[in-house]
Amino acid sequence: MLLKKSRYSSTNFFWQSFLKSWQRLDWWLIILPVGLTAFGGLMIYSTEITQGLTDWRWHWLTGLVGLVLALLIARIKYQTWLKLHWVTYVITNMSLVAVMIAGTSAKGAQRWITIAGFNVQPSEFAKIGVIITLAALLHKGTASSLNNVFRVLAFTAVPWALVFLQPDLATSLVFGAIVLGMLYWANANPGWLLLMISPVIAAILDNLFKPGWIVWSIAMGVVAWTCLPWRRFGISAFGGLSLNLLGGELGAFAWNNVLKPYQKARLTVFLNPQHDALGAGYHQNQSRIAIGAGEWFGSGLFKGSMTQLNFVPEQHTDFIFSAVGEEFGFIGCLILLSVFCIICLRLLHVAQTATDNFGSLLAIGVLSMIIFQMLINIGMTVGLAPVAGIPLPWMSYGRSAMLTNFIALGLVESVVNFRQRQKYYY
Repeated sequence: MLLKKSRYSSTNFFWQSFLKSWQRLDWWLIILPVGLTAFGGLMIYSTEITQGLTDWRWHWLTGLVGLVLALLIARIKYQTWLKLHWVTYVITNMSLVAVMIAGTSAKGAQRWITIAGFNVQPSEFAKIGVIITLAALLHKGTASSLNNVFRVLAFTAVPWALVFLQPDLATSLVFGAIVLGMLYWANANPGWLLLMISPVIAAILDNLFKPGWIVWSIAMGVVAWTCLPWRRFGISAFGGLSLNLLGGELGAFAWNNVLKPYQKARLTVFLNPQHDALGAGYHQNQSRIAIGAGEWFGSGLFKGSMTQLNFVPEQHTDFIFSAVGEEFGFIGCLILLSVFCIICLRLLHVAQTATDNFGSLLAIGVLSMIIFQMLINIGMTVGLAPVAGIPLPWMSYGRSAMLTNFIALGLVESVVNFRQRQKYYY
């Protein structure tokens, strides 16, 4: 009897400890993404109901697998990834190289590796690798030093270049958002961040509005003078070379030699929505019509004419928001945006209250990834951003993207789970 009682007590203690460990999680960061996944599967079903496809089942199944992974990762001390960040970095780059060597091509890009009959997209998981690597680098030395900023950019350049060459311009843009967000949080001078993105803006102005390019060049010269330690060298080198040469000449080079025809078409249509309305601009135009048709309260679930008759291409992936707009209207879109805002606020709260800088930076990296993807995806469906092939987190169909988002949540939940006291960053 004593032996049985002892075994019972040990088992009972184990389960009490096991359940107690889950109580420390931020359950809003579990419940809301799971709710988005469930709703996303419902909307995918609505877009494919007349075609008899079953992507919605895979969406839910992948979400379930992702949830399990998130809960398991949440039980691993996040400091473990600090010790293994170089291993993570090497594996990330090796997987991207493997895509270039033995990857599967589709739609003019080689981005996938076929494993056991499933197409896996390493560039999605590379986002996690980049976040862990940058968090480890900035944990050791903040971005208040230009040397540390250059080191961060150097290590990011390798996976970024491998992704860009696939080509996967959309994911490379996400990398940029992650880097900027984490550098800002790690005390980088805002002027440095502005100078980093200035060549891109200069390239756009150089091709669209020459007077604007001149004003921008002068403004960046002033910024360089005020924030760079080299003063006059900063004005001559950055204000002149970067904005004139990189902004103009490199922009023209990229347009003529780097961008694919479909990427050029997307940018051209974004700048001129009426150009090629039945070709490159068809996706975005149909999406805007569908969202506008929803008006205030929408046409109702499974009742959207644009959605049910498949007028919006790729609606179950990149343009899933248009289905929400048509069938649930402005109010439904507002509720969806509110859910995303709550998730982002919870991620920001975790970053502010993390025990150490590494945990704080992990949360900010995930926040930067989620908020950028959300803004660009929704922006392109309503015509405020060019079509970039960026999925809406937890809503769009995409197994690799879904798993990546849940793994990222697992890292953040680990920060919450092993947080011992509140400590604001820096």
